[in-house]
This record gives sequence, structure tokens and C-alpha cells, in this order.
Amino acid sequence: MSRTTVTAAVTAEQMIAEARKAFFVMFGFLAVVWALQLANWGSDYDLARRYAVVAGEVDRLPGMLTAPFLHLSWAHIESNSGPLFVFGFLAAYRGVARFFGLTALVAVASGLAIWCFEHDGVGTVGASGLVFGYFGYVVVRGFFDRHLVDSLVGIVMGASYAYTLTLTVPGTPGISWLAHLGGLVGGVIGAWVFRDRRTKAPVTAPVPAVASGRATPAVPDSSPAGHPRADLHKELRDLGLL
Repeated sequence: MSRTTVTAAVTAEQMIAEARKAFFVMFGFLAVVWALQLANWGSDYDLARRYAVVAGEVDRLPGMLTAPFLHLSWAHIESNSGPLFVFGFLAAYRGVARFFGLTALVAVASGLAIWCFEHDGVGTVGASGLVFGYFGYVVVRGFFDRHLVDSLVGIVMGASYAYTLTLTVPGTPGISWLAHLGGLVGGVIGAWVFRDRRTKAPVTAPVPAVASGRATPAVPDSSPAGHPRADLHKELRDLGLL
């Protein structure tokens, strides 16, 4: 088995393992959100009123971390659940630990946009800020990481859901466009903060394989370190395309 085949197999196994973890993380995330909705509904939405982000009130700043888990109605949580799972999964499948850091960053960015710029006294809850944050992260992550697959995913998701960007500008009654815009900005920042920081491996001479007393020459790497397309060639090799 060649070195390229082994590397591609290991990479595929790692991606499948991370995707499996991402699926269960998002399943658990949604389970928590729906459980809180049941409690919220049972309290006549008192939780949403008590733990919302309220513009201009310092003692309600901790609401930045609680508001994304709360909703104002069943229709509200239903509209957020599908996009939250899809974009959350795409944001998490490259690394669950990184995903939790991204979630905190997006929640704070969305909450600060509400707290700083919304009308005084207005409270806001809902996971839509996270949805827009994950969307922004997924769209640009591949370009910061120079990752071929993630770049293609970002292009497809960006083209398919570009219409949602209309919800980041004023105009839709009852929609917190500031939460959406803040979350989107937080997701783009997160793509840069949590980008892959690759270090160039030293170039080593290939070791010939010996079989039946005869040396078999190793296949030279077609993209040596420092080559302008080295990262692209590595992605293609990992996918078994080179």
C-alpha cells in the first residue's frame, strides 16, 4: 500500500470520527434547547424574560450566554432548529473543541450587538444569532484554512443561503437583525481566530523500500514544501485524487 493511500485512509477515518462526534454534539445541543423550551413554556415564558439580553442594562450582560438557548414561542424554536443543526454540524465536524470556542465567541458578538445598539430596554432571545455565526464561519473557513473541501462547502452553502443575509439589515418586523449581524460578524472573526496554523514539515529524503533483495524507488512528492500549490496538492492527495 502506498504512502498516499495510507494517508488518505487515516484522514478519512479522522474525518468520519469527528463528523460522528459533531452529530452527537448537535443532537445534544438541540435536546437542551428543546428541553429549555418546555420549561420556558411551562413558566409562561418567564425564563425568556428573565434571561434575555436587554439593551443598555449592565446586569443583563450575562444574558449573552443564556439568550441563544431560549425562544419566545414554538414557531420561533421550530424555525431555528433546522438551520441550527445543519450549520452547527458543518461548523463542528472539523473539531468539536474548536466548535465550543466558536459558539462562545458568536454568542458574545451577537449579544454585544444587541446590548450596544438595540433600543434601550428591549430584550432579545433566540438561537438565530448562533445560526448566522455558524453560517459565516462555514462560508469563509475554507479560505482561511486553505482547505479545498471546506472551501467548496462554503461556496455551496453561501450560494444556497445567500438570501438569509437580508435578515441582517433592518426591515423585517419582529426580527432582531442586530443579533443576526453580530452573529455573522462573530462567525467570520471565529474563522480567522480558529484557523489552522500549519507549520511546514522539514524535507526528508525518501527511504527506498526493499523487497526480495531489490530496492523499489519511492514515488517523489509532486509538491515540495514551499511550492505555491503545496496545500492544494496535499488536499488532493488526502482525498486519493493524486
